[in-house]
This record gives sequence, C-alpha cells and structure tokens, in this order.
Amino acid sequence: MHNYSERNQPSDLADLAQELRQRDLDAVYNAGAGHIGGEMSVMDILTALYFDIAKVNTENPLDPNRDRIILSKGHAALALYVVLAEKGFLSNNEVSTFLQPGSRLSGHPDCTKIPGVETNTGPLGHGLPVGVGMAIAAKLDSAEWRTFVVVGDGELQEGSNWEAVMAASHHGLDNLVLIVDHNRLQQGARLEDTNNIMPLAPKFVAFEWDVEEINGHNIAEICESLSMARRVTGKPKCVIAKTNKGQGIRYMTDRVEWHHKVPNRQQYIDALDDLKMATRVTLKNARKGKMTT
Repeated sequence: MHNYSERNQPSDLADLAQELRQRDLDAVYNAGAGHIGGEMSVMDILTALYFDIAKVNTENPLDPNRDRIILSKGHAALALYVVLAEKGFLSNNEVSTFLQPGSRLSGHPDCTKIPGVETNTGPLGHGLPVGVGMAIAAKLDSAEWRTFVVVGDGELQEGSNWEAVMAASHHGLDNLVLIVDHNRLQQGARLEDTNNIMPLAPKFVAFEWDVEEINGHNIAEICESLSMARRVTGKPKCVIAKTNKGQGIRYMTDRVEWHHKVPNRQQYIDALDDLKMATRVTLKNARKGKMTT
C-alpha cells in the first residue's frame, strides 16, 4: 500500500489510478464478472476524491465530521472497492474475494457490510436524492462537511435525479458536489441512441447550478474543480467529467460491449500490457510536468 499523504502531487495520483485499474482488471478476470468499462472510466475521479479532496477517516469510518462520498453508479462497485482497500478501509487481499460466496464485496456496495460505503447503491437514480438529503442535514447542523455524488451519464435519464437537482438548487446546497462520469455509453447502446440527454451543462445551468466541464482523466483538473476554492456560495456544483469507457485499454476504449463483459486470457494479457504502458507514459509525462493519465 502506498503511503500517500492527504495532499498529493497530481502525478502521484495519476500513477496510483493506473495501478488501481490493474487491480480492478485482475479482480474482474478472476471473478468472471464485473462492469469493467465503467470502472476504468471512473477510476481517476474516485482516486482524486479519496486521496486528495475528501476528508475521510479509516480509523473511524462513521466520524460525524467526515465528507460523504456516494457512488451512485453502484454497478461500478469494484472500482470503489479497490480504492477503499488502498485507502485502508479494507485489505487489498479482500479485493480478490469479489463476488465469491460469503464475500462482503458483492456486485453493488453495501453500507451494512463495508466501512467507507455511505449508502447502498445500484438502482440507478437513488444516489443523488440521498446525497441531497445528506447535504440538507449538514446545513441544518451548521456542519462543514461536504457530500460528493458520482453518477453515470446514462443514469441521468432517471427522473428522480432531476427532482433532486431542483431540490438542491432550491435549498442552495453549496455543500453538495455532483460528478458526472460522462463516458457517453450505457448498457447496450450509446447515450445518444437511447435517450439523448446531451448537452448536459445547459440543463444544470438552467436549474441554477454552478457547472464545470473537465477532462475526467486529468487528475489536476479533477482536483482543482473539486477543491473548496472553486465553491460558489449558495449554489450546488455539477462537475461534468468527460471520460472514456474502458480508459487505458485500447480494445476496450469507447466500446459499448465492454459495459459488462469479461476479458478472455489473451484479452487480459493485452489489457494488462496496455495499463502498464499507460503507467510508464504517466510517469514520463509527470517528469515533463504534465498531469494527465
């Protein structure tokens, strides 16, 4: 396990995100199941949240002053598990039990079993409404902690999200941050071919949210956008992170079929080679002062 400080150089975090992608790949291959495409797309976001932005306490996961992080796209649970393990909420060895009989690590995160998981997610459209409730609770208590909700872009086709969007704006929840993993794909089809809700930014602006569009695979951009310095008083924030499904794996990138598919032996080897190569590129770019994954 890396001994990362609470504040890290973006190049360190980009390197870590690539390592976590490799662990995710291993677990999917060994389990014979998983949502690997969306796990690859969200990994940089989760790495930035847990290792730079959010205040979380591995010694006391229910610390009342902690920030709350909700992975609403719960089918990408494995990405969350490898991040929680690296952070210290569970052991890295436990990740290998993913989907095994009796394992705590099921296909969707369970807050009754896994420390660091704030709420059970999986039925899409639930995470943001829960996050709005948490943010309102913080306001009522005059508490300083923030709530971060990570959703998939296909998930925004759920009407419950837009009710939550209206409520967040009405209550001026500037302690709430919504991060959209905008990889443009969903199960079985592209977003634009299913229920085209793009462009996203004007819709959130219309609901009086503070909106930023960023490269969701650039750790420096992610961290800057989520920092307290970018908070706008009286407005909830939406960060639209432009990502690629299957990020880092050439044959998987931006391919619909890798929403829920398992690599065969040769594909596993090829994917591992791609991720290792991407790690070397990340380190090379870091030496040049570039901070992208």
